[in-house]
Amino acid sequence: MRLFAAVLPPEDAVRELAAEADRLRRLPGAERLRWTGRPGWHFTLAFYGEVDDTLVPELSQRLARAARRTEPFALALRGGGQFGRGRALWAGAEGELRTLRLLADRAEAAGRKAGVEMGEHRRYTPHLTVARGRDAYDVRPYLEVLDGFTGRTWQVTELTLVRSNLPASGVPGERPRYEALARLPLG
Repeated sequence: MRLFAAVLPPEDAVRELAAEADRLRRLPGAERLRWTGRPGWHFTLAFYGEVDDTLVPELSQRLARAARRTEPFALALRGGGQFGRGRALWAGAEGELRTLRLLADRAEAAGRKAGVEMGEHRRYTPHLTVARGRDAYDVRPYLEVLDGFTGRTWQVTELTLVRSNLPASGVPGERPRYEALARLPLG
């Protein structure tokens, strides 16, 4: 199964970002981007990819340990950025980013110790993807709007192990479905 560890923003933070995303969708050229849906908004901490079912219990235990070792912390959605010359447009974060990065490192280490093939380590960049493009695209107008966005601060109190179910129907516009397999309390 395809898995990742994530921090899920609370519903009121998602509503604030949804209002901002609606503004972005009204900008010229917005139809060239594929906009992610509210159910898919999350801060990925560690992407595990396809994980053998036999590794999931060990991974869950190690993630629970990583969560217990991390105290709850404050986070807010703030600003934005891009990857791949506009191929991914994202909302950023502010708050206790050192703790968020520590949790991401612990989630990655949990995967490695559980036997998940993780690939090379990259420095964690906190981001929540709001749109994707197939080709390079000038997203500067979107970044200008996102630059003025700051959501309310909330307490991160859990790490979530998420299963990603990719679209299989071939219907244009179909999005992945996400299923929380485990919600692991911090602290």
